[in-house]
Amino acid sequence: MEQLMTYFETIPSLHRSLILVGGITFFWILEGIVPLFNIPYKKWRHSVPNFFFTLTTILVNFPLAFLLLKTSDWSIANDFGIINWLPQMPLWLYVVLGVMFLDLIGAYTAHWVEHKVKPLWMVHLVHHSDHNVDTTTANRHHPLESLIRYTFTLIGVLIVGAPIGIIMLYQSMSVVLSQFNHANIKLSKKLDNAISWIIVSPDMHKVHHHYKLPYTDSNYGNIFSIWDRLFGTYMSMDTEKIVYGVDTFPDEKENSSIISLLKQPFHKYRKPTTED
Repeated sequence: MEQLMTYFETIPSLHRSLILVGGITFFWILEGIVPLFNIPYKKWRHSVPNFFFTLTTILVNFPLAFLLLKTSDWSIANDFGIINWLPQMPLWLYVVLGVMFLDLIGAYTAHWVEHKVKPLWMVHLVHHSDHNVDTTTANRHHPLESLIRYTFTLIGVLIVGAPIGIIMLYQSMSVVLSQFNHANIKLSKKLDNAISWIIVSPDMHKVHHHYKLPYTDSNYGNIFSIWDRLFGTYMSMDTEKIVYGVDTFPDEKENSSIISLLKQPFHKYRKPTTED
């Protein structure tokens, strides 16, 4: 565990890039071998806006990364934050709790708030308006949402009191697990269900991308599934009945245009409907 923390404390930018690209490449290939849905779409064309928003996410987060480091350094120097206030514990437990609490604040809570606050929902719509969810959808976030998610992560670092090694480990896990649970891959029901008791599985997250309520407002988790089960936001449904997209913005052509997606947060709010 000490070696792992040492690695993530000094992880080179190249290695972080390889984690991002390697994850997409691996799950992209896997989607062709064991697809959940045999979607009749042109995969490369579909991926263009998603790769564009992957790039904007990097451009937003890269220049702000120093704030995470400064906040982390301050927390450690002042013995501030949840994991620093707890009784002394083994390093492995310290790391696990740090990652879990960062996931709770930086991912689950941020995601829940985006669904409950109308202006933030309009920003988050870019992610939900993908009609063919696959591993590239994981990084399909409007630049404004990248700022929102970054803010929650920064708050999480302060509240948790996470050292930089845990932050880098959390972000690396977040990238790969998000690519995994968005991937258009078919696991056996038993395996998917077993996984979903610990981490967010593909079938579990696909429910969140169903086009109507109440399923859209469920399964907010990114890494750990415990938060949805603990806070009562877990739902399941037959994957064969899942329809991707958002009922209030049904135009697939418009939802595939980068220009239209950049403008999407500024549309008038439309009240979603509930599944019959």
